[in-house]
Amino acid sequence: MAQGVRVSGGLVILSGASSAARIIALQYNPDSLSRTLQVQAMGDSQNRSEAFRVKAPAVETLKVEAEIDLTDQLESPTLHPTARELGLHPYLAAIETIVHPTTRQLESNNALAAAGTLEIAPMEAPLTLFVWSRHRVLPVRITEFSITEEAFDAGLNPIRAKVNLGMRVLSVHDVGFDHKAGQLFMAYLRQKEVFAARHQGGQLGQLGLSSIP
Repeated sequence: MAQGVRVSGGLVILSGASSAARIIALQYNPDSLSRTLQVQAMGDSQNRSEAFRVKAPAVETLKVEAEIDLTDQLESPTLHPTARELGLHPYLAAIETIVHPTTRQLESNNALAAAGTLEIAPMEAPLTLFVWSRHRVLPVRITEFSITEEAFDAGLNPIRAKVNLGMRVLSVHDVGFDHKAGQLFMAYLRQKEVFAARHQGGQLGQLGLSSIP
């Protein structure tokens, strides 16, 4: 990467194992990224041998608030004609359609139901990645999504908005090791182990101890 090039976070929707069907870059990187890890322990088992056991990778959830703003660009000759015509509608729709099944899927399932099919499989969404630097390329499922439209042009097209995204990282426990999402999760976990190995660590004296009791 060239020095000084600004890196944006964003979403990538895959159309296959590694082909990007859609890339949604954040206009402005948020000031904060909230992450929560829920430990998958064995629970309240009375078996003492399981006191330190975990049954799966921790469930990691992410929350981020992104701002998108066209107000200062509307007079710029470099603004894309689509944005000038429709404001943020295309950008917001690109995210919104991640959490909807496609019209083709809905019509197909409706046709199956009309034909008397007894069991109709749930519709499968494409794999979505949350990218936050080259060290974090995470397979995710969007669990929360809200939009606050804050300004509009003369045609009532939104030109400034805030998008709140809640995401759950998909692990091998969710999808298995052979799925692309599982492979990406394992790469993410290995990266964490590499980072942890580079941690310099502290001294017992910093904790007020000379040895472990």
